[in-house]
Amino acid sequence: MKKERVIHAINHKVTDKIPHTIEFTLDELTVLCDALKMSSEEIFDFADNHMEKINLNAGGIWIKEGFYQDEFGVLWDRTGHDKDIGVPSEILFKEPDIKLYEFPPVNETAVRAEFDKILNNGRDTFKIPKISYNLFERAWSLRGMQNILMDMMENPEFVEELFEKIFEFNMIRINIALEYDIDGVYFGDDYGQQKGLIMGPKLWRQYIKPVLSRQYEAVKKAGKFVMQHSCGDNWSILPDFIEMGLDVYNTVQPEIYDLHKLKSEFGKDLAFWGGISNQRLLPFATPEEVKRVTKETMNILGEGGGYICSPTHRMPQDVPVENFLALVDVFKNQ
Repeated sequence: MKKERVIHAINHKVTDKIPHTIEFTLDELTVLCDALKMSSEEIFDFADNHMEKINLNAGGIWIKEGFYQDEFGVLWDRTGHDKDIGVPSEILFKEPDIKLYEFPPVNETAVRAEFDKILNNGRDTFKIPKISYNLFERAWSLRGMQNILMDMMENPEFVEELFEKIFEFNMIRINIALEYDIDGVYFGDDYGQQKGLIMGPKLWRQYIKPVLSRQYEAVKKAGKFVMQHSCGDNWSILPDFIEMGLDVYNTVQPEIYDLHKLKSEFGKDLAFWGGISNQRLLPFATPEEVKRVTKETMNILGEGGGYICSPTHRMPQDVPVENFLALVDVFKNQ
């Protein structure tokens, strides 16, 4: 029933309940487990989640406490406030020369183990493999944010080569994913900031769109849904996403988008996922306000189908337990 609800929603059909899901940072999950006397698995089921992600970024290792090295060799320092992602501790591409770095093989064993774990868990959920740091984020994690943005202006051949290498790596993982009985593929890559794109729409269309389009095409050809996560203000490229065949856009931040306008302009072509603010609402509102705003958001974005309700990102540690319970209460009592 849950999987069916999500599929109907993506296909812009009205469902008996709006599908919903909640993800958590590690710190918030620890807080909830302690407060509610539940395991992480029990929290997932208590939240009545409709969706599950399968991690394709598998194969990294912990070097020492607080330092995680991913499959590309990027060492993430997680000793600060952000214990889920962290910041790269060094730049691997010190110069814009593709020959300075040897791209890794895909850890197929680790990737397939993730599929076995999630696909065989017995839950009636909509299951999607996810690629985090898909293109732009992977490029800046290897080269550094400032460097890759400068490279887009000064070293176009290097940028094109770099994105192509990342694409080739990711296509191996995507092709593995498409062997399984999945429902779609989720691409995670942040392009937006609080206002506009980090690199601007012109450079996004020059470097990212052609490569991302090929990824979408492979997934669509296999008959699966395409889902794109990108934080921030992506308004200028939403028409591009539609042209490329995107089915679901995540995440919808109400601080950035006029929800009525978003639904009116793009709701016939895109399903939306998100909408419940981690930035302002969930950390600071009362439980009554959480319930009221969540219901209002569901009424706006859920009109005529095309909506999966959730916080705008993983629920952070500053969200009170009472507000989590308020959100779940709305979800369960639609």
